[in-house]
Amino acid sequence: MERSDGRILTTHTGSLPRSPALLQMLVSLSKRGEVDATALAREIEESTRRVVQKQLDAGIDVGNNGEQPRESFFTYVQHRLSGFGGESNRPVMSDIMAFPSFLQLKLPEYTGRTMVDMMRAPKAIGEVRHSTLEPLRQECDAYEAATAAHESEFAESFMTAASPGIVCAAMLNEHYGNFEDYVFAVAEALRPEYEHIVSRGFVLQLDCPDLAMERHMSFAGKELPEFLRFVSTNIEAINRATKGLPRDRIRLHACWGNYEGPHHHDVPLEAILPLLYEANAGAFVLPLANPRHAHEWGLFERYPLPEDALIVAGVIDTTTNYVEHPEVVAERISNVAEAVGDASRVLAGTDCGFATSAGFGEVAEEVVWEKLRTLRAGADLASARLFG
Repeated sequence: MERSDGRILTTHTGSLPRSPALLQMLVSLSKRGEVDATALAREIEESTRRVVQKQLDAGIDVGNNGEQPRESFFTYVQHRLSGFGGESNRPVMSDIMAFPSFLQLKLPEYTGRTMVDMMRAPKAIGEVRHSTLEPLRQECDAYEAATAAHESEFAESFMTAASPGIVCAAMLNEHYGNFEDYVFAVAEALRPEYEHIVSRGFVLQLDCPDLAMERHMSFAGKELPEFLRFVSTNIEAINRATKGLPRDRIRLHACWGNYEGPHHHDVPLEAILPLLYEANAGAFVLPLANPRHAHEWGLFERYPLPEDALIVAGVIDTTTNYVEHPEVVAERISNVAEAVGDASRVLAGTDCGFATSAGFGEVAEEVVWEKLRTLRAGADLASARLFG
């Protein structure tokens, strides 16, 4: 992966706002509805071109397709793997349920909104196997066509993919005898996707909110060691699925959920960071901007990154429409660089995606692009201080 040699590189966590027309089609697709394939392909192409241009205009160095062809960051696998059907019924985050008045405050924002419901994703009702690479091939082709159409270019490109753990945590199991059998089967089924992304020359980003968020969802009220065993199992699944792939072409994103909420039940990063380091990954994409975790940059001094690994530091909050001041962004980057001890191993990014499922996002689209511009401005300030 590209390092920040002499200049802090900027990136983000993957998902970016989709066009209104594409949103409608993806929501229908998520419910296994009929969608005109030609119209969908055309809208994906146009929307991908748009987000590529927006990223380049904002000064993003390491970009992607904004997950435009995907209904959400994990439910898209139902169209690429066999064995899924029916409907899961996920528990609501425990931090939200702790404050009924907060729930009442937020509900009107989402009542009647057109969006993919990630809380009621399909579930495993049969053996999960890899089915087809064609949607991924088309996705990669559309992105390459979009980037080729521009005079400027990214320093590097990445492509996201759901981790085995988040698929199994959010798409509940009604087939396998235990969680371990399920997650290792999904790991094997996802392996061709991971291999294809790397073979196309992209950095593979594994989206793994299960490694943090599940503490206050499916493990709410349980003892921490039980959750940490779950994390270890999911890390093992990642390592099985990526066996043989070069570590320096994989980056891992973990987070506590991309939603505005109290987050007072979040597991501390310190509890899971040593386990994250056991993953076959050469970079770690972690939220360090939101109010609950902004202090945790100091952990990288006490828990040094694995040899040659990079950190993509979340320095932009993806759950608020406040636009960070460039000085704040620069300070956050500088703090992480000081803790790591080598600024070239630090990239500046966002806490999470801006549209983790079609129709779901806390930040207005115009504000998204302004936040990415201020990310670049803050990275430039930090570059001057860190590299001279």
